[in-house]
Amino acid sequence: MQSRKDPPSTLGSVPLFVIIMGIGSAAMVLPALHAWSRSDYFTGRIFLYGTIIGCVVTLLIGLATQGRRPSNLARTQLSTLVATFIFMPVVFALPFHEASRSASFLNSWFEMVSSFTTTGATLYDNPQRIAPSLHLWRALVGWLGGLLTWIAALAILAPLNIGGFEVRSSMRDADTRQTHTQINRRADTSERLVRYGRALIPVYVGLTTALWLGLLAAGEIPFVAICHAMSVMATSGISPIGGTHYGASGVVGEMLIFVFLAFGISRLTFSAGLFSNDNRKLWKDPEVQMAFALVVIVPTLLILRHFVGAAEDAAGTDLRSALAALWGAIFTVLSFLSTTGFESAEWLDARDWSGLETPGLILVGLALVGGGVATTAGGVKLLRVYALFRHGERELERLVHPNSVGGSGQEARLIRRQGAYISWIFFMLFALSIAAVMLMLTSTGVQFETAMVLAVSALSTTGPLASVAAEHPISYAGIPEMAKAVLAFAMVLGRMETLAIIALLNPEFWRS
Repeated sequence: MQSRKDPPSTLGSVPLFVIIMGIGSAAMVLPALHAWSRSDYFTGRIFLYGTIIGCVVTLLIGLATQGRRPSNLARTQLSTLVATFIFMPVVFALPFHEASRSASFLNSWFEMVSSFTTTGATLYDNPQRIAPSLHLWRALVGWLGGLLTWIAALAILAPLNIGGFEVRSSMRDADTRQTHTQINRRADTSERLVRYGRALIPVYVGLTTALWLGLLAAGEIPFVAICHAMSVMATSGISPIGGTHYGASGVVGEMLIFVFLAFGISRLTFSAGLFSNDNRKLWKDPEVQMAFALVVIVPTLLILRHFVGAAEDAAGTDLRSALAALWGAIFTVLSFLSTTGFESAEWLDARDWSGLETPGLILVGLALVGGGVATTAGGVKLLRVYALFRHGERELERLVHPNSVGGSGQEARLIRRQGAYISWIFFMLFALSIAAVMLMLTSTGVQFETAMVLAVSALSTTGPLASVAAEHPISYAGIPEMAKAVLAFAMVLGRMETLAIIALLNPEFWRS
């Protein structure tokens, strides 16, 4: 009797880590070509040698591991994903370490962990300290990390009901069992990774290209435009010039970036139709509604605060300054909400206009909230915050009408009850993670306030938060070596989320 199972494809029979290693090795060609175009032959040779060695090693490992079938594919893929964010930066750091000449390998590894987890924390306060090709490599590694996050969220985390998907699926036990059964039965050839990769890669590349061309049309330098385009799509906040407020595209460029920051708010902006429950309108998505409310309310409060500060000066209350400050607040709020971390030039002007210091604690709160589920944004995620908000709203209603019946359908009831329950658990785990990272940082000699800002920036994958949240800008280069290692692992924890790590530590998950 002939088997009805499809034969495995060549790509599907290769382990996920090998595929990622091959893509990362091949990507080293781009900084090599860029270095040669600038007559920087030393950097170009290093990245070319890295490409050759990496591809050869990938080929040998692929031949040795091709066709191996793990007993539990879901467990293997999740553990591989965690190992990828820890060990792939080692591969990325080798050419960076050699080309930078002065950086230690620990600093190079920290830089690549920060880039690959889309955190964007950098040890180089002065961007001119390293070659432009190395900035391109940082942005490219962050861009690849964002692409991996897109694909892995839909192909690995969604079937396991983690990564934010548990909010809507917490009580659908039958569906969950069916999903796990399908994973164990059908995904032996990693067909989910292949299928979602084929669907999302063209979208990701197309959006990055569109933003790059838009920034070029706005007057941005081509090299800066491609780095900023990749950083926006990956929400990494990596910039070769120190931020978008130093760019040549000005407000027009910020408006273009503002539009593309929306892809870090909801997965419906790029993955509509990939799931059967994704047929709702974008403006009816709870994450979009929550983000819209925050982008409207927070800048309004900030601009009122600035207006009160500027009211004493008649020259400072002109309409043009007020509109510029409002735009700076709107752009910066969405940027930190999506955990990108770019500042608007008008955000700095708004502080000068009012004569008041911008409250960094608000940016910390926005980074903690984070972006959408299955996006490149980090943080607690908007859907979890929405579930807690709906639950609190329902509890307030019951104070007035104890015997009332909540409506809005079955999904809304699930989100208000079980969804809010699991969201609160995750929020507590996130808070405990911040406390644990702060404790480890302070034990290395970091001050308390600095440790708090660094812990939040690492776990929320918002590296630029360190330069704006505290009273004085925090330099990652000034912290101890052990603290850098702690932050690097905190970035991986923030990228993978605590529930995924707990799932790996669950004994039931490791049983056949």
